[in-house]
Amino acid sequence: MLQQQLTLTPRQREFFEYLRERINSGTGAPSLRKAAEDLQVSHTAVASLLQALQEKGWIRREGRYSRNLTLLAADAGNAAFTTPRGRAVPIIGKVAAGLPLYAQQEWDGSVLIDATIYRGEHLFALRVQGDSMQQAGIFEGDLAICEPRQFAANGEIVVALINNENATVKRFFYRGDHIELRPENDRYPIMTYGLGEVLIQGKVIGIQRGPEQMAAL
Repeated sequence: MLQQQLTLTPRQREFFEYLRERINSGTGAPSLRKAAEDLQVSHTAVASLLQALQEKGWIRREGRYSRNLTLLAADAGNAAFTTPRGRAVPIIGKVAAGLPLYAQQEWDGSVLIDATIYRGEHLFALRVQGDSMQQAGIFEGDLAICEPRQFAANGEIVVALINNENATVKRFFYRGDHIELRPENDRYPIMTYGLGEVLIQGKVIGIQRGPEQMAAL
């Protein structure tokens, strides 16, 4: 009965990881307003998540509205309290895998990924639109898990910002006097740009299609 009580839903696990990353980074526990802004949910949803974590024994708060909270799960001896392997990373707008889509520098929520697979710092996720990378196993609606990068090796799948406006996921090739961004779908042409037109934003290191379905590239 106790084991069942302490089980977290995927959303509650994601929120716990968000709190842990904030506290471990030295930033401290967020306010309701800050958490709601970061996770793109309502203040009521944040309050409900905090209450659920407290009732299940994963956190302790001094008072209902206090920002002074303690994470309990990581220190408890019972296996039921073991901190989940997941880590929350922000979903930043959308990226086109077809025609480039305007690069939105805004959070679109967050996603829980396996911390044993994805160990890099400052990872982010981008939602893919279009089918131009389908032969690489990247489909419309997928979340591309990305490592921040400002450089790329030939053949790597990258997030490229074009003319400081449009972002796209493609294979990168440096050709001396120009850059090629290649799709993985024969229906799409190779995209060619001048050296000053393309800025690498990150390398795609994995794809997530659902809470339990990830494929490392």
